[in-house]
Amino acid sequence: MTLRLLALASLPLILAPCAGTDPATEAARAEAAMAAAPEARATGPGQNCINRSQVRQSVVRSDRVIDFEMAGGKVYRSTLPGRCIGLNFDRAITYETSIDQLCTQQIVYTLQNIGGVPQRGAGCALGEFVPVEYVKE
Repeated sequence: MTLRLLALASLPLILAPCAGTDPATEAARAEAAMAAAPEARATGPGQNCINRSQVRQSVVRSDRVIDFEMAGGKVYRSTLPGRCIGLNFDRAITYETSIDQLCTQQIVYTLQNIGGVPQRGAGCALGEFVPVEYVKE
């Protein structure tokens, strides 16, 4: 009986991290994610979609920021609406789409390398695609 009470007593501690997050903490995380990415200046308004066939490479900057480098040199930065667990560690994404576009709210997955075998990890929604140019120092 004591063991059962001990297990139940620890339950709220386990569930506590799943409770709602403090907006101030989320804002601080978003700021930290942007600080980890190279400084960039927006060159136009954000877009809902970009052409997938024009993406030359995607560069993971943090657990919330992905830069999409396009054919022709244009760069679109997508700041995810929330933290994507494992993205900063895995530094690679994969996705599925039946159209030639990546759009806001499209789910991308971290691409994990487990024992030399690529596997899909956490799924995260993309944010708006903002055209940027990197600020040279």
